[in-house]
Amino acid sequence: MGCCVSTSSRSTCSTRSHGGAVSPSCFEVGFCGQKRTKRTFSDHVIALQHLPSVPNRIFTNGKSRTSCIFTQQGRKGINQDAMIVWEDFMSEDVTFCGVFDGHGPHGHLVARKVRDALPLKLLSSMHSYQSRQNGSGRTCFKGNSKKSDGGDSEKDGSAEDRLNSIWREAFMKSYKAMDKELRSHPNLDCFCSGSTAVTIVKQGSNLFMGYIGDSRAIMGSKDSNDSMVAIQLTVDLKPDLPREAERIKRCKGRVFALQDEPEVPRVWLPFDDAPGLAMARAFGDFCLKEYGVISIPEFSHRILTERDQFIVLASDGVWDVLSNEEVVEIVSSAPTRSSAARILVDSAAREWKLKYPTSKMDDCAVVCLFLDGKMDSESDYEEQGFSSATLHSNHSGNAVESDDGQKSEPSLQRNFTVRSSEESDSYGRLLPEFEGNADTVAAEDQNWLGLEGVTRVNSLVQLPRFSEERPNP
Repeated sequence: MGCCVSTSSRSTCSTRSHGGAVSPSCFEVGFCGQKRTKRTFSDHVIALQHLPSVPNRIFTNGKSRTSCIFTQQGRKGINQDAMIVWEDFMSEDVTFCGVFDGHGPHGHLVARKVRDALPLKLLSSMHSYQSRQNGSGRTCFKGNSKKSDGGDSEKDGSAEDRLNSIWREAFMKSYKAMDKELRSHPNLDCFCSGSTAVTIVKQGSNLFMGYIGDSRAIMGSKDSNDSMVAIQLTVDLKPDLPREAERIKRCKGRVFALQDEPEVPRVWLPFDDAPGLAMARAFGDFCLKEYGVISIPEFSHRILTERDQFIVLASDGVWDVLSNEEVVEIVSSAPTRSSAARILVDSAAREWKLKYPTSKMDDCAVVCLFLDGKMDSESDYEEQGFSSATLHSNHSGNAVESDDGQKSEPSLQRNFTVRSSEESDSYGRLLPEFEGNADTVAAEDQNWLGLEGVTRVNSLVQLPRFSEERPNP
């Protein structure tokens, strides 16, 4: 009995396309015990070395069939934000989206590593689940589960709960495996570097979300008066949230804000005023993992309705200066859908100059996913100055990754306040991404500074310097 990760949404199960009730054991997750027709899980594993060329996967400024993405470097050094949209993730109605905000001396490498590896770990987790099901008979999953009338409603509710449970387990296992891989990576020092993650999987009318850190997802939806409203889908997991602060303090970590930035609570070691991490959960940051910072994601599930219009994922460089309502207004009023992400980043950049003129602007990354599956015509898109998958230069002048894993030359001189340009190594291929960087990494770790000028937006204040014997807490 074959088990595959298929990009085809066709299945041998009964469906509800004509209003019929679906079997409680049939909620397609994109792979079934059916004849292998297109892409198998083995194909995805082989594609590890060729991720930039995987069809329907974009990770640089541009658009897909249903979304647009854009990132712009701030004024603190190399752009440490990463983003991804992967359509046909498991089947034709499954889309994966993510935004990752790195911090620390090697945060840009961590964010890109998570961007590339985390979706594959989700695929692997779902494949493992299906393999277990093969022992008890063929199971196929249909993601577009809507409540039906009559006696099947209770069964459908049970089916929906089971689908929710499957994805919850997949997100939990994938995030755990991702952090474990970072801890043991031979060439990537994540001791004082890390990344946030806000990730969603849209499967039919189901929306599954897993997230850590302070990147955020919101949704633009129409209310009963047909007016656009903002719905916040995730919670910014900052250290001052009561449950987060309680866990950190229980693990001997400390939570307090600096005197010159009282609105930014941070996590500190029990024996040193470092590193001052401005979030309670993150990938990496292993100097704080014993003291309450975790990588366990918050998970949630939502059924989408016809009133829901679009979803916006963004790093905190956007949310620091724009409200949920402002973001929804900007995206909904964009002249073309393909330009929505770029216009949102431009708006955030202007707000940074107005609200925090003495601060270094943070990096901004945005993913806009339109839920009706429609985008502008190609001619409209070209008028906005994009290419279909990549912009070869962005507003910051930062080197931009292209789909073949190479970086184009920057068009403007960038700000070198934090790191030197030698750090910006190519990250297009997953396997050899950090080879030969060991000496550079060690030097950067000694020279990196996170506190320069007004720093309310820096995720870390300073790196801890450990002596051979640590004082007791």
